[in-house]
Amino acid sequence: MTLNIETFTNADLSQGWRPGNNAGGASLFKALGHPLAVPKGHGIIERLKDLGSVAIYDPSGVIGNFHSYYDLTKVEIEGYYVQRIEDLGQPFLGHEARPISTCATSRADAILVLLFDAQKTLAPIAHCFPKGATIVTLDDMRIPDEMLTNKKNYLDPMNFATNFAFLRDHKGLSGSDGLHTRVASANYWATHGARDPKLWLCLFDEQGNELASWEEDLPDAACPFTVDSQIVREKFGLGDYQGSLFIHAIRIAGHDVVKYAMDVYGDNGKALTCTHDANAWPADFYAGMPAGDKDEELTMIVQNSHPMPIPPKSVGFNIVGAQDIAWHEEEIPPFGTKTLNVSSLLPQAQFPDQIETVAGRYFVRPRYEVIRTKTGQRRIAHANVERTDLEPNPEIEGLQKTMGKGYIMPLPVLPTDLFNSTVLPTPMARSEQEMPLRLELMDADGSTVASKYLGRIPRRDHLAIDIDAWLAEESTKLPSGHGHVEFLYDFRDGGDANGWLHALGRYEQKSSGHRAETIFGAHIYNTATIYKDEPQSYIGKPPGLTTRLFLRLGDENKDTLCHLVYPASTPWHPKSDTKLILHNAAGQPIAEHTIEIACGGSHFWRYHDVFSEEERAKVTVDGNNLGYVIVRDTTCRLFGFHGLINGDTSFCLDHMFGF
Repeated sequence: MTLNIETFTNADLSQGWRPGNNAGGASLFKALGHPLAVPKGHGIIERLKDLGSVAIYDPSGVIGNFHSYYDLTKVEIEGYYVQRIEDLGQPFLGHEARPISTCATSRADAILVLLFDAQKTLAPIAHCFPKGATIVTLDDMRIPDEMLTNKKNYLDPMNFATNFAFLRDHKGLSGSDGLHTRVASANYWATHGARDPKLWLCLFDEQGNELASWEEDLPDAACPFTVDSQIVREKFGLGDYQGSLFIHAIRIAGHDVVKYAMDVYGDNGKALTCTHDANAWPADFYAGMPAGDKDEELTMIVQNSHPMPIPPKSVGFNIVGAQDIAWHEEEIPPFGTKTLNVSSLLPQAQFPDQIETVAGRYFVRPRYEVIRTKTGQRRIAHANVERTDLEPNPEIEGLQKTMGKGYIMPLPVLPTDLFNSTVLPTPMARSEQEMPLRLELMDADGSTVASKYLGRIPRRDHLAIDIDAWLAEESTKLPSGHGHVEFLYDFRDGGDANGWLHALGRYEQKSSGHRAETIFGAHIYNTATIYKDEPQSYIGKPPGLTTRLFLRLGDENKDTLCHLVYPASTPWHPKSDTKLILHNAAGQPIAEHTIEIACGGSHFWRYHDVFSEEERAKVTVDGNNLGYVIVRDTTCRLFGFHGLINGDTSFCLDHMFGF
């Protein structure tokens, strides 16, 4: 069962809006499902029940969105009226859509107008409503005006920069095995001119009950902020909890997307994870979640993103390429959080099998958690959106004439003496039946160490490439000790491609066996020519050949690591001119170091190695790093990965965000 709401449109996509690239999507469902609007929405239904027969006027075709959240079967419906000729005859609850021009002769006691900012529309057509009828509009469920960026256009996406984070805080049984969560980001809105931006936050428990809601002031422009589960616990006197943190950035500018890095960490060091934000809109399907090994238990954390329940058998899992779906049999409450045991639902799945999630638009991009049963080690990563609107694009094969490598999906190869790196291409469109690919192994200096044609990989095949084994097979090594891989389309034997190429990296710390996983999608990088919306900028229009990446810092006991990749579809500047700029909590630059990355190469660095003890001391208070690093380059677009390393005990890794 798929929820009948619109979370994004193909028109958005044609304008360069890409779901997997942190896009905001449609704002109507956010306005209807906002936690502050929900009681008012139910209030509209209760009021209509008391008014008598109701004519529904739906000028924009949004009745499915509203009815999904607020049950109109509870209302005595006189008729369903529309504005667009193409909507005439469309059925709703036994009523065929009629033109609004005929509504004046109806016997309706009330008119439900499915519009925000309705007064702009109502005055010219008031004569189309029956005399004496009570007019009820969606404006009756508006959130407070002081939370809006654009008060003149309620559904402006800038008014609904919202997202969900996962927040968990467990003290544990022994006092040393507690689990905690930290959400970290920066006030990038102020860098684009926002005045007095704030966060409105609402924490729900697993049953969808509100534990707390509050406002959080944001620091100065570009300065970091965190929401820490332990601080929230103490502030509101909570016990153990886990659930959804609803985040609404208000009075903003520049970006209508709430980006963040989320760290899950344990007191005993066996849990250490960093993962990306959840895309702010729910999708039909997710993929890119690998099965666990024999000694691992795989679970998915489903966060209901709506004010109505997820019905039984609406969330399911199957191995990519297989048809049999294992369904979750129970209801998940509104705004509730449920941890589903995927290993139990799909006991036959084992790495490198990849798993597809049937989501039905009920939840934002989910996290999955893997527990190694023998060691108790934990890691969390996220699945990605599996597109339902993409078909093979025959133009991609011809791009090499002007775009060189064309679409590149880069993943780091971490220092081989400390880590093992394994990479997997992942189908990310429902129509994708094959992937014609080759894999290139690049040293940090930009030289190609090895190339492997992978063929036309069928959807059902799950191919994992162990980099250590590949190097041994080639009887070679990475001269720099680290580098990156690039998945590239290769049509030597034909095949179809859609441009939505994704790949997953799984990394293991050799000293501890602790693992981390990250997934991302391909782009065209660092070219002067443009194909559709590629190459992409972090903000603005392509070609977007600059970089501004945010790097949050761990505490002094956990060093921060960063792996920067300089992918280039066509030859670009031979060397990057990359600034690593350390800022304090007030946003003031404290120290700056310049590095050069070879075109087509990469650079792995650690915070403690680059910045001196004296420099680090300027942003450290009581062992906590209150500063951050901006990775800035005006000559090229870099792709970055960040993480933390806890000595020889654990580490984490995920891709970075820019603004």
